[in-house]
Amino acid sequence: MLHLLENKKIMAKETAIKLFNDKQIRTIWNEDQEKWYFSVVDVVGVLTDSPNPNNYWKVLKHRLAKEGSELVTNCNQLKLQASDGKYYLTDVADTAYLLKNCAAQY
Repeated sequence: MLHLLENKKIMAKETAIKLFNDKQIRTIWNEDQEKWYFSVVDVVGVLTDSPNPNNYWKVLKHRLAKEGSELVTNCNQLKLQASDGKYYLTDVADTAYLLKNCAAQY
């Protein structure tokens, strides 16, 4: 029983939803690196207040890739849970990367 409770606690830490101005930002904890990764699309949604942050990020990512920006090439992809309950590969970045690169775009 204790083992199950410990697993639940670990899962809660590994995948958690953060709130920023009442908007959800999906996160995942990397135990090996001991740091949080955040969904770039969710962060874009918060920063831009876009009605379609997926499309906004897709267009921005394409434009940055054409310019040869390392922002796109250095973004990791991890499986995060979507609103339909399924897990999909999602562009993610850690706090330092977001502050250094993504926030500078806005």
